[in-house]
Amino acid sequence: MEIGIDSFIATGAYGGPLNPQENLLAMETLLAKIEFAEQAGLHVFGLGEHHRKEFLDAAPAVILAAAAARTRQIRLTSAVTVLSAADPVRVFQEYATLDIISKGRAEIVAGRGSFIDAFPLFGYNLNDYDDLFAEKIELLLAIRDHETLSWKGRFRPALQEQSVYPRPLQDPLPIWIGVGGTPQSFVRAGMLGLPLMVAVIGGETHHFRPLIDWYYEAGKKAGHAPEKLKVGLHSLGYVADTTQQARDEYFPGYQEMFGKIGKERGWSAPTRASFDAQAGPTGAYLVGNPEEVAEKILRHSEALGGISRLTFQMDNPGLSKTQVYKSIELIGTKVIPLVNGSTGR
Repeated sequence: MEIGIDSFIATGAYGGPLNPQENLLAMETLLAKIEFAEQAGLHVFGLGEHHRKEFLDAAPAVILAAAAARTRQIRLTSAVTVLSAADPVRVFQEYATLDIISKGRAEIVAGRGSFIDAFPLFGYNLNDYDDLFAEKIELLLAIRDHETLSWKGRFRPALQEQSVYPRPLQDPLPIWIGVGGTPQSFVRAGMLGLPLMVAVIGGETHHFRPLIDWYYEAGKKAGHAPEKLKVGLHSLGYVADTTQQARDEYFPGYQEMFGKIGKERGWSAPTRASFDAQAGPTGAYLVGNPEEVAEKILRHSEALGGISRLTFQMDNPGLSKTQVYKSIELIGTKVIPLVNGSTGR
């Protein structure tokens, strides 16, 4: 199993914005963290895409290219590319370029995004939310599979015998579908024969098994080889020497972050009791000591029928650099070997 980290580059105390010097420090901190993650033995690092004052990840391909120049092995992926509000031609060009810079380590996780900020920013109607994604993933895959193509859709000017360059080193460039809890998204990923990255940010992970079964069933009906159909899992997580320490260190920043998001979305304010339940044996959060987290990852994998990738969401305004680096070190030196055996790979 590949194990890594996803980040949104949350800027300082949640609710920013930061001034230019603070932005510079936040970006340098992120790039150094990716370097450290590689040194610690993690397999993958992903960057989200947001267009809000709280985050610095509006241009993830640019940031990942900077990370590529400072690393040699770790895979670099979007998490997710908000494809509905993007031009698939440009997305392909950016990640093909990243693939060249990184010597074949680039990936795309394409999704619709959990925030809606990109839609008005780039002039798209939220009423077309699903239609936009369906059309644009079709075009992105067509570009990946054909150097020269003709194509016509509703939301983008047509292409007529148009060639798209550069071409990536990897053939094909890995493209995943990022999903939340919408059944049609799981089915679509299966029909397309694309790997699935499931974001579970609450509830009990095993409840996603029926949706994943639909993914496999749709892929099988569409005639895709079983090896093309694989599942990844993205969850909030943090590792410390003891479970009590991990929960005590992670909760204050979690409460701050999700308290603000909750006000926007009408959620109830997070409590320590609800957090502890999510960090418990069947909850989604991977917060605990290395042995407990590794056991929970393996339980999640079994409950979901087998996962091939697990990414921790570790952005948390309450954690210090020392605490984050210690968590990354524990994931690399203890969690990964426990999950994958003594070699860790």
